[in-house]
Amino acid sequence: MNPTILVLSADPIVRTVFGEVLERGGYSVLASGDLGTAADMLQQSTPDLLIVCSHISGMSCFDVAKYLRTKCLGLRVLMVGGIIDDDRLTFRMEIERFEIFPTPFTKAELVERVEEVLDRVR
Repeated sequence: MNPTILVLSADPIVRTVFGEVLERGGYSVLASGDLGTAADMLQQSTPDLLIVCSHISGMSCFDVAKYLRTKCLGLRVLMVGGIIDDDRLTFRMEIERFEIFPTPFTKAELVERVEEVLDRVR
């Protein structure tokens, strides 16, 4: 069975492009544009990875991921975007065990990074 990835982004184009790229990479993809729908999805199934691509419902990626992890303990998280390289942020991510993937990147790099994150825990 293919690993399932939940893509959470307020931007419908980002959700579509990520979905297409990841499906071509062999993954099953769920997508949501808002926090409530994503939380509902986590009640129905447990994805292998959550990708958070933007601020959602007025919350930072970090706060969104932390909240969703309360709905699905142990959820692996990959935050994608214009992440600032700061020691405080790196320390915070290490404590929460969130992965960071700054933009820009190619489609192949996205699939490669997802594979790395999933392989690390298998």
